[in-house]
Amino acid sequence: MTLLLTHPACLEHATPPGHPERADRLRAVNQVLAQDRFNSLVRGEAPEGNLDLVTLCHNEHYVGELRHIAPTSGLIYIDGDTSMSPGTWEAVMRGVGGAVAATDAVMSGAHHNAFVAVRPPGHHAEINKSMGFCFFDNVAIAARHAQRKYGIARAAIVDFDVHHGNGTQDIFWADPTVMYCSTHQMPLFPGTGASGERGEHDTIVNAPLASEDGGPKFRAAFEHIILPQLRKFSPELIMISAGFDAHYRDPLASLNLKAEDFDWVTRKLMDLAETTAGGRIVSVLEGGYDLQGLQESVAAHVTALMGAESRQTTSA
Repeated sequence: MTLLLTHPACLEHATPPGHPERADRLRAVNQVLAQDRFNSLVRGEAPEGNLDLVTLCHNEHYVGELRHIAPTSGLIYIDGDTSMSPGTWEAVMRGVGGAVAATDAVMSGAHHNAFVAVRPPGHHAEINKSMGFCFFDNVAIAARHAQRKYGIARAAIVDFDVHHGNGTQDIFWADPTVMYCSTHQMPLFPGTGASGERGEHDTIVNAPLASEDGGPKFRAAFEHIILPQLRKFSPELIMISAGFDAHYRDPLASLNLKAEDFDWVTRKLMDLAETTAGGRIVSVLEGGYDLQGLQESVAAHVTALMGAESRQTTSA
């Protein structure tokens, strides 16, 4: 069974008018996942995370400062793209808690896999810096938690958001126990993610794509670059930074993927997880800024995840 975790508090992170990372994104996700075809999802509320979890990946001083400046009214700007409102802190902590709770559920065997529908996203948050709409790196924190609590020796994070996850790369640059793999459009924000950026232990795998590359080149990057490295690494848990802004409708990029590309990559990662990780996958929402494109892509991704049980039955 696939677990879905979300929380209404994630709607309360307010952004300025016209900002692409808005509450309507999560409303759109909730709306599509309320359709009858998703009735078999096991639904729960994302709990609040705690600061001990956050400091698995982020500098204590940075975390304390962010908590201190969280406003009780109005908006405060961290940078030109990233702001906090009175609802931001709880939304961020629900993201952390949701990713960790989903990891617990999958590691315990209660669920085959999980999708965590939260905002704001997390993969641009560096060890000591908020940026790109992000404050704490939910996926990175959950991976570290899995290592600490369950003794996972090798965790993999696969990021198909159209923007490079500089934060995740920053956190795991010198860590041989976590492999970070990313497809992303270049040149594009945040400017990192060249193929030569490989980390201190060759566990950073960047496969940059050019504007207009589309599905065939995206799939080729996985087939020829990312999946072979993952197979060699043999992760015991796969985390997905599930950004859907590579969809052709998205206003922030031009990679031109379609919903079926997200279905394809999800199934490829599920095949790998069956081989090395007991099928264990935890996926956490990142970007995706066109509401229709986001709905189509999330529906394809979650439908693929929900196929895990029937796949296991068929292969048994």
